[in-house]
Amino acid sequence: MFGLGKKKNKEKAKEDKTIPEKPVITTKMEFEKKVLDVLKTIFDPEIPVNIFDLGLVYEVNVAEDFEVEIVMTLTAPNCPVAESMPNEVHEKVKAIEGVKDVHVEMTFEPPWDKDMMSEEAQLDLGFL
Repeated sequence: MFGLGKKKNKEKAKEDKTIPEKPVITTKMEFEKKVLDVLKTIFDPEIPVNIFDLGLVYEVNVAEDFEVEIVMTLTAPNCPVAESMPNEVHEKVKAIEGVKDVHVEMTFEPPWDKDMMSEEAQLDLGFL
């Protein structure tokens, strides 16, 4: 008698468990990853951290036709790379095979602060 209930419960648990399907990786998702990988190769010249981990990239939107829109900021509005950084982002993302067009929008709302950095970046810079 002992354990029979457990056996039935184990069998029922096996029946109830459904194997989750693997996520379908679309071409668009792979393309978005390429865009993020490229953004991680662009560094703020004053801080040895890439702009993505630094938290300067607020949004990356990839349309179905592979037009890319990036909303980003700088560490400060009067940053010395205020003109060159958006151009570098535009040129490097535009160089990805298949990109139809790139639009880089600069914003200072919300203003950037060190809490926007990834934990890895904070650790590298001694904030953690």
